[in-house]
Amino acid sequence: MSRDAVLMLSGLQLIIGAGALAMEYYTSLTHGSRMWLFAAFVFTSIMVLVNQYQNRSKQQSIASELHRAVNGEGKRRILSKGNVLLDEIVFAANDLMEQLESIKIDAQRSQAVRKSLFSSISHDIRTPLTSMIGYVDALKDDIASTEEERRDYMDILSRKSKDLKKMIDEMFTMAKLDADEMPMQAEPLDLAELTREILIEFIPSLKKAEMDLNIQIPDYPCFVMADRLSIHRLISNLIQNSIQYGHEGGVLGIEIACYHLNFQLTVWDQGPGISEKELNLVFERMYRSDHSRSPVFGASGLGLSIARTLAEKNEGHLQAESTPGVKTSFIFTIPKYKLLSKSQHN
Repeated sequence: MSRDAVLMLSGLQLIIGAGALAMEYYTSLTHGSRMWLFAAFVFTSIMVLVNQYQNRSKQQSIASELHRAVNGEGKRRILSKGNVLLDEIVFAANDLMEQLESIKIDAQRSQAVRKSLFSSISHDIRTPLTSMIGYVDALKDDIASTEEERRDYMDILSRKSKDLKKMIDEMFTMAKLDADEMPMQAEPLDLAELTREILIEFIPSLKKAEMDLNIQIPDYPCFVMADRLSIHRLISNLIQNSIQYGHEGGVLGIEIACYHLNFQLTVWDQGPGISEKELNLVFERMYRSDHSRSPVFGASGLGLSIARTLAEKNEGHLQAESTPGVKTSFIFTIPKYKLLSKSQHN
């Protein structure tokens, strides 16, 4: 029953009751008139009572469904029966239960991911630590027969300890990003200039990996509004990933393309590549391909996940494309930022 009908019914009941009293007081009613007024009063009273009963039943149904939702049965929904007075409450309760169900699913998914992550972290830290302990014991027991062999052991220990520190640093960074505790200070920055600066830092690594550079960066400024440190980390992770897994191709490509609203930075290599079924998995935490991008010590499996998270925190997007054995690209897209001239500022 609609809200207007209920009000009209209540008003009619009041008018009938008041009219009957007035007519009884000022005029003399016939027996038939009294019976008609009495019947009308009884009818309207019954209708009001039925409506109250239906409302009460509906309220109890809503309360019962909400209790079920609170107890974990979030998939249930309350049906609307055309009662305008209660429909708003029903719709709000259904929205609330839908949100509760979504939160519950997210929490279950997060818990599963956390368990998997802890398991991977435990394995990835324990394995190199066991190896390092073995080398330390060998040095302590003078197993190395020559000074050269001893130096080799020390070099291995040094390399493994640095890789382990890098892995722990990346895990720490991922934890801070998850907790939203990594400060972001957006500022206008030249993406082209920043990319050139980062490339200079990687020249020794590129020489060591015997990779040539293929650079296509505009000679004009490419301004974006972003946090400098996080964009530096993002681009560095992409370059490091291509060197680590694509060095067999002998070339590292860096391109920046300018579109109407965005800049697109692409880091590519010609290594073994990534199969189609693994392409969407490379951004998952601790994921490592079992073929083309096989596990390598020092690779935490978090670099690309961190890069994608940083891209999203800077209003950008990171995606991967690969034709195995031909070209693998990681494409970072970020909105342009238009600097205002001094006259526009004034």
